Amino acid sequence: MKRKHSYFLWVLLLIALIPLFDFFKPGLPITHDGQDHVARIANFYQSLAEGNLIPRWAANLNWGFGHPILMFLYPLPSYFGSFFHFLGFSLIDSTKIVFGLGFVLSGVFMYLWVREFWGEEAGFVSGLFYMFAPYRFVNLYVRGAIGENLAFVWLPLICWFLLRLSKAGRWRYLTGGALSLTALILSHNALSLMFLPFILAYAAFLAYSTVQENPDFKIGDELNKRKHSSFGMKPHTLVWGECYSSSFGRRLSFIINCSLLIIFGLMVSAFFWLPAFLEGKYTLRDIVTAGEYVDRFRPLKDFVLSPWSYGGSSEISVQIGILHWLAFLLGFYTLFRFFGKKNKDWILVGGLILSFAAVLFLLLRVSLPVWQSVTILQKFQFPWRFLSVMVFIPAILAGSFVSLWAGKNKLWLALTAAILLLLINSNYWHAKDFSYKDGSFYSGVYAGTTDTGESSPRWSVRFMEKHPEVPLEIIGGKAEVEAVSRSTTRHEFQVIAETPARLVENTLYFPGWDIFVDGKPIEIEFQDPAHRGLMTFSLSPGKHQVVARFRETKLRLFADLVSLLGIGVLVLGSIIGDYKQGLFLASSK
Repeated sequence: MKRKHSYFLWVLLLIALIPLFDFFKPGLPITHDGQDHVARIANFYQSLAEGNLIPRWAANLNWGFGHPILMFLYPLPSYFGSFFHFLGFSLIDSTKIVFGLGFVLSGVFMYLWVREFWGEEAGFVSGLFYMFAPYRFVNLYVRGAIGENLAFVWLPLICWFLLRLSKAGRWRYLTGGALSLTALILSHNALSLMFLPFILAYAAFLAYSTVQENPDFKIGDELNKRKHSSFGMKPHTLVWGECYSSSFGRRLSFIINCSLLIIFGLMVSAFFWLPAFLEGKYTLRDIVTAGEYVDRFRPLKDFVLSPWSYGGSSEISVQIGILHWLAFLLGFYTLFRFFGKKNKDWILVGGLILSFAAVLFLLLRVSLPVWQSVTILQKFQFPWRFLSVMVFIPAILAGSFVSLWAGKNKLWLALTAAILLLLINSNYWHAKDFSYKDGSFYSGVYAGTTDTGESSPRWSVRFMEKHPEVPLEIIGGKAEVEAVSRSTTRHEFQVIAETPARLVENTLYFPGWDIFVDGKPIEIEFQDPAHRGLMTFSLSPGKHQVVARFRETKLRLFADLVSLLGIGVLVLGSIIGDYKQGLFLASSK
């Protein structure tokens, strides 16, 4: 079994490298957002290097006026990219490594999850289908969507931990699942919200079927009873559901564990999503993106087959994939076979088929009234972003079909699927061209915000589109300014004012910025019509130390503490988990 497992895994890894050959070439593939991602990672790394564990301010973006984009757009790709840059890779190569790892690991984790219940061949095919979908190559070589590409890694991993948790309620599986959910949220805001219903539905499926029928799932084993007895307490006072011998008790224990997994995942990632959600009202997000979904629907034929294009978001290929459509159709055959065998996996397959149909409906203009009524859908901006779900569902259905066959038939199906996927998608895994800019282009002042302006403060212009003449500018009175020091979050100046003076600190204001004169905070104005969004203030005559500092607001500090608490509980649980296994969770022998 180990040799068989190793064989499929190594073949999967080798095949996964084939579409990534262009990432091994010099330069950066030219995509819609690829260059901006490198600039964002450069700003993120600079802030990290200065000691900011949670970078929130991009000092060099927006033509040097700074930008709060790091607070609102998925930080995990930037953390990974910064790690590889710290190891010595260039900014461009670090970004390409993140793209490559996201692609490969998504297939590996899909394989590991599906093989757990349908076998090696099914896992192998599901992993291939998950990677070799046209939309995955749109993200890699057309859009350059680093966050979406990385988000694909975590969904099957979360499902794998849920499956393990249903078999044995151990703290390690809860911790792994919580951290995987954290990674999903930190990889892409919209996709984490999009995938959450599938995570909940899969947990409900496991609560109904796997937990109910798994004979190895034992709530109160003798080892735990002896450990709890040493504390002089009854077992049922420490282990959820331990006093139950019924399937209801086992189900209840699993549901509690799943609830904890989600709670801890939300807690650990709170440092990002809580401020991003509550402070989004200070940005142009709802103004810039309002109604954008209305003109982004595509006809049904485009989802069956549409020409490959490197054009804008209205021109990209949105085809689901010929083999992925076939996997959906074969899902009906699998459904009837499972149902006829009284295999409860028919519920999973049936749910996936219904989900495919529901998502397809949301992709078409006929669903416009639903988009207009359910406003949360509008947060996804583009209806075709639901193609991410259409990558996930057929991958599982393909594995379910392979699981029906026995012996060498499975192997031949797996090999056939691999060959067909390679042949059909071979024209999609190539870059249009490459950019060969030096690293200093990305680490210096960048002429852009790396988004469409939706993260810009409401009180500023969408794009500055000019460079500041000086960091601290005199706009009234007579004074001399000397720059003392400058970092991402702290700007220090010495000012000698001969008369009462008015100055503008050429940095966009956003909650968290304060200006101190001679160590004392002063009142700042950021809605001066002549200097929209910039920090203006007054000085009395004399010599002054002026410091502009960007700090955590009370909300961000609270979010940081929530994340710290979540990490602390998970670490503590991992430490005591083996010693007192079952203290919080139902366990198995």
